[in-house]
Amino acid sequence: MYILLIIEIALLTFIYSISKSKISVDQELLGKEDKKLKAFLPMGIYIYRLIDIKAVRSYKTRIESKIRVLHGNINSEQLTEIYLAREVLILVFSLTFLTFVGSQIGLDSSFALFSMTLIAALLYAVDKQLNNKMKERARQLQMDFPEFLSKLILLVNAGLTVTGAISKIIYDCKKDNSLYYELNNAMNEIKTGKPEFLAYEEFARRCRLQEITMFVSILLQNLKKGNDELIPILKLQANTCWENRKLAARKLGEEASTKLLVPMMIIFIAILGMILTPAVLQLNF
Repeated sequence: MYILLIIEIALLTFIYSISKSKISVDQELLGKEDKKLKAFLPMGIYIYRLIDIKAVRSYKTRIESKIRVLHGNINSEQLTEIYLAREVLILVFSLTFLTFVGSQIGLDSSFALFSMTLIAALLYAVDKQLNNKMKERARQLQMDFPEFLSKLILLVNAGLTVTGAISKIIYDCKKDNSLYYELNNAMNEIKTGKPEFLAYEEFARRCRLQEITMFVSILLQNLKKGNDELIPILKLQANTCWENRKLAARKLGEEASTKLLVPMMIIFIAILGMILTPAVLQLNF
């Protein structure tokens, strides 16, 4: 095991020295999790690029699709490489640490099983964090969309075009969230000459929310055929979206109540211990 540990450390040192000169990472693209490993990210990217197999390419495609949803198409490839480099580093450092521990306590089947379980749990936690960001983004879109739709109905009812109303809402809004970020991208695309129906379709594709997909379908139908019933249809959808928002808020409240059960039980046990300890001590005496 000692020989294996020395080989691993020497190999990592060699790869680290090579990667520093061959690969550069844009520091502005690094998130909080990445900054902790920024000195080793070139090594992670270098190792990832060496592993060119079908399973890894397929995994990269899935991760990149999620990165594009969270951060857009700009720099999506670089952000995906940074994410995968972080996973590679977790894997490499875990293997090195476990090799060191194995050299101290000896290697057997139970330790090998523990090592594989630990590494799998660490990689799962990283993927789970990304999935949680996706869920949080979808939840935020669902919470913000009804308010936006109500404003849109008022402005369109006042005589503005749909595009003009969306532009005004974006201009007046001070919120910095996913919905208005994606709407602003769609409006910028329309201003640069992209057809409205394409801009709205890509907006719906980026958001990946049922309510927004339905909203875009209504807009596209209005653009292609014209529809005098646009406002009533949007009002019906707005009512549905507000109900969905109430359900989502209620669900969040229930989840928060469930999470509070554990600390409440701990506090209860602590108080119970404080009350019973004097009585138990008196009985002992």
